[in-house]
Amino acid sequence: MRNDFTFYNPTKIYFGRHAIDNLAEELRHYGKRVMLAYGKSAIKKMGLYDTVVEILTQAGKEIVDMPGIKPNPTYAQVLEGARLVRENDVDLILAVGGGSVIDCAKAISVAAYCDGDPWEKYWEKFEPVANRVVPVASILTMTGTASEMNAGSVITNEDKMIKGGRVFSPNVNPKFSILNPEYTYSVPKYQMVSGIFDIMSHLMEQYFSGDDDNTTDYIIEAILLSLIHSTRIALQNPTDYDARSNIMWCATMALNKITGVSKEQDWEVHAIEHQVGAYTDCTHGAGLAVVSIPYYKYIYRNGIAKFVRFAKNVWHIDTDHLTDDEAALAGIDALAKFIVEMGLPTRLRDLGTTEDMITKIAKSTVPGGGYRRVEASDIEYILRECF
Repeated sequence: MRNDFTFYNPTKIYFGRHAIDNLAEELRHYGKRVMLAYGKSAIKKMGLYDTVVEILTQAGKEIVDMPGIKPNPTYAQVLEGARLVRENDVDLILAVGGGSVIDCAKAISVAAYCDGDPWEKYWEKFEPVANRVVPVASILTMTGTASEMNAGSVITNEDKMIKGGRVFSPNVNPKFSILNPEYTYSVPKYQMVSGIFDIMSHLMEQYFSGDDDNTTDYIIEAILLSLIHSTRIALQNPTDYDARSNIMWCATMALNKITGVSKEQDWEVHAIEHQVGAYTDCTHGAGLAVVSIPYYKYIYRNGIAKFVRFAKNVWHIDTDHLTDDEAALAGIDALAKFIVEMGLPTRLRDLGTTEDMITKIAKSTVPGGGYRRVEASDIEYILRECF
């Protein structure tokens, strides 16, 4: 562990079939008015909305409804939520849904009492949050982002055509999160596998970058092995509780900071996909799947030893009679085959990207990288490789 680090995560997790039984007790710690934030109709169809409303009502809470949060939540929705928080003096924001709903809830929590333009202060200038922050809690219905146990918030500013991510300080973390794997059963297959690839990308973007011989790398490899194994079971039987519970916990572990300690980290695949999403409104994990293969083929020689290790330890490829170059590419090819096995897209055109968007996406992506820094011209090449 070459680099110094501080690890702290304040979120309390309730995990399992009966996790929601803890909601009433947790609500005792917060005031009277609760904003209930959710997506369109999924939680109502599965009956979860009625269950949550009943618990809130029995706890004597007044409910401020915030429905319709999009899969790629917008800044306009953040401002609307912030207005509702102020007008109703909301004491707790309870996000019921996937990572997008929780991301939006966290953005609302920091924006509500911001003095000035929250987007400019927090998503452009990355200023620390000095204003009042409204507590957030979550009930998770789709796995992928780990937003249930981190302080991240990805929001799309439609006016600026920017999908921006921000990691706040731990006081923005959900105070508690309820994780019942059974709540994820109704998620369509495409959304399930998109979330799974988001998990994989979180792990790989921490794995393929600097400080390459530490305990954290072994943790990442173990989570990847569990995720791949459980995904194959869930593809055959989406209601296999063990598989779905393993996938859910893999997601939470992949981005609650534990898999990033001592790591320099990359995140350029996410940066590129965010701008693809800003232009196409595509599903996040699907966009990551498309971008990852050409990106890793572009940069692997700059961290070739780690890519060889990835082939051996994650995909169990016999590299004894392969050159390092051949072994590294074999690992990337195994990843590509797994993407196809899951039924995810492999081309940008499948996501609604048009050729005239490519240069705009490349120029609007924040340059960066891990083993190798990429600039706009590199990003455009990568995008054209997967168009």
